[in-house]
Amino acid sequence: MVADQQKHYPHENLSVRDVDRVRVLQIEREDKLGAFSTPLIAALGAAIGEIRQDESVRALMITGTGRGFVAGADVAEYARASRAEFEEYQRRSRAVFDDLARLPQPTVAAVNGYAFGGGFEFALCCDFLFASTAARFGLPEIKLGLFPGGGGPQRLSREIGARWTKELVMTGRTVYPEEALQRGILTKVSGADDLYEDALGFASELASRPRAAVREAKHLIDAGRSQDLDAALTADQIALGRLFDSPDGREGVLAFVEKREPRFDPS
Repeated sequence: MVADQQKHYPHENLSVRDVDRVRVLQIEREDKLGAFSTPLIAALGAAIGEIRQDESVRALMITGTGRGFVAGADVAEYARASRAEFEEYQRRSRAVFDDLARLPQPTVAAVNGYAFGGGFEFALCCDFLFASTAARFGLPEIKLGLFPGGGGPQRLSREIGARWTKELVMTGRTVYPEEALQRGILTKVSGADDLYEDALGFASELASRPRAAVREAKHLIDAGRSQDLDAALTADQIALGRLFDSPDGREGVLAFVEKREPRFDPS
């Protein structure tokens, strides 16, 4: 794969590049194991906002550098903060996390190293999680007398159930990739040298699918988790009719009948 363009923002410790129709955000704060700082959170928020508005971006991939994906928050930033300052810091971070979770495009986290605290919560906002064998996960806030503030416990409990979520939150223990895969958190575990290409290849596959159908699928599945079954099934049927009558839907059905590859809208 060849990168179409690349931008680098050294002050925000974030590089942004486009590969085909995949936007790749790479956190480059290796000296801090990728830990969130206020400028890094602001840069990620701006980048996510741009992606939402950019119809040419079909999928998003997020990864880190060195031994860290995001090793949590930079605790030194709020160690002496007032309660009001600390709560504002948490609100800003959570707003970025929620924006990531609500992107219409499919999102892939490629977790290369430590993903603790807010880093784990940030990864959980993505639709798919790839991890290298060197990745480590955990919600260790309990060891500081705190509770995860980025939505991790609520997102995890909806994925893996309340009992295991309580165990992770109340013990703060480290989770290794094999266990995370077994529990259904991860899509795939890759070797350290293969992670980037494996995750990017998957994101590129998502980007190659019909845009409207992919976005509808993401929205319907996410929204359906908070709806009763009848309402969710009705929403599915309405969306299916809409897609059937779309240019890509008509092309896909016709291509199947004519036994040829479909020519979906590439824009």
